[in-house]
Amino acid sequence: MAPATASPATVVLIPFCVPGHLTPMLEVGKRMLRVGFCGNADGGRGAMSLTVLLAQLPELVRAPDHEETIRREAEASAAGSGPDIRFHCLPAENQHASHAREAIAGLESRVAAVVLDLFGTTLLDVTCELGLPGYVYFTSAISMLSLVLRLPALDKEVLVDFKEMDGDIDLPGLPPVPAALLPTPVMKKDCNYEWFVYHGNCYMEAAGIIINTVAELEPAILAAITDGRCVPGRRILAIYTVGPVLSFKPPPEKPHECVQWLDAQPPASVVFLCFGSMGSLTPPQPATGMPYPTDAVVNELLPEGFLERTKEKGLVWSKWAPQKEILAHPAIGGFVTHCGWNSTLESLWNGVPLVLWPLYAEQHLNVFKLVAAMGVAVEMKVDRKRDNLVEAAELERAVQCLMDDTSEEGRMAREKAAEAKAVCRNAVEEDGSSFVALQKLSQEMIHVSSK
Repeated sequence: MAPATASPATVVLIPFCVPGHLTPMLEVGKRMLRVGFCGNADGGRGAMSLTVLLAQLPELVRAPDHEETIRREAEASAAGSGPDIRFHCLPAENQHASHAREAIAGLESRVAAVVLDLFGTTLLDVTCELGLPGYVYFTSAISMLSLVLRLPALDKEVLVDFKEMDGDIDLPGLPPVPAALLPTPVMKKDCNYEWFVYHGNCYMEAAGIIINTVAELEPAILAAITDGRCVPGRRILAIYTVGPVLSFKPPPEKPHECVQWLDAQPPASVVFLCFGSMGSLTPPQPATGMPYPTDAVVNELLPEGFLERTKEKGLVWSKWAPQKEILAHPAIGGFVTHCGWNSTLESLWNGVPLVLWPLYAEQHLNVFKLVAAMGVAVEMKVDRKRDNLVEAAELERAVQCLMDDTSEEGRMAREKAAEAKAVCRNAVEEDGSSFVALQKLSQEMIHVSSK
């Protein structure tokens, strides 16, 4: 390691530069600096910095706002208007571990800790070699973390592919989970599955898991991990629940066209349908006559004459849409979502109830948790064997259920979503659970760097 100098200690972030991973890790790093030094007049600038190591990924899989995010943060840091963040690009990915080791060892600043993406566990060996605490930043829900931690044991208990099972899986803190709802990458015991088993073992070697959730949203699952029931006989992991980790840009001078359209709609009258940065539909898929803006539907997927029939009461938006601004708008009464965790937290932050249409990754497991454990959503019949097909009549039923004041299921989802909004906002306030977790994490890193 480079010798200690008078320069501030730094926390090294190594994100996976794909949608839903880069921006949340940067945001949690910035919050950590602000919260950890909240008593300082300058917000902690100068006392600790962030060093971000960026792996080069093909443009096809790179986060769409990758370059703009880096440029904005670098400019704010250089101008002194934001936290001290320094970006370093690593060479090609095929020698990622050795390049990361070289970059970390060559830093002039003392390194307080290294924070890795949930898929970056191979680099925990690097942190161990350098004598540094290595943390994992987990972008999904704690139910997914529970599954990954349990997976090495489940691998020995269940001898067949999960897709062949008819029964349930035991995840402490949750009701019995149908095997049919497990995440796509673990349904078959192939190379993807083996990677998740590997990650589950590696997480136990981390200094701690930083997770984008709120302790009060998933208390039973959190308790099952922190009291040892999830991985009996192994050491208890330190878990830092720091969510919701949401990044908000200043509103533009001129509102987005979608927001302007929403301004003309009555309160809680619009259903927003969006499948995130990676979701898509293939024909045949349905659309309803209720008003909703969407950035995931293209003309060839819509029934003939749909745009003409709905032009007075709906908006179809086939380009990138400002999802956070849309969900925050008072005209939004519900959200038909692919159940990605970032989108889910954005919705709950605004108290918007959900209709669930999972597509890939861990989204089917999220559905189970959002309905069975949290009650913030209306579930739909999704045919996973037919590319997650939802019939038009089923989508119409679920949307009407969510929006109808006489529906008991919809009323409960709306009430639970409103409660979740209060929980999320209280958590990030001073002395809230996420604030306290970030403060504890920051102080631990400061203590290590001062040795």
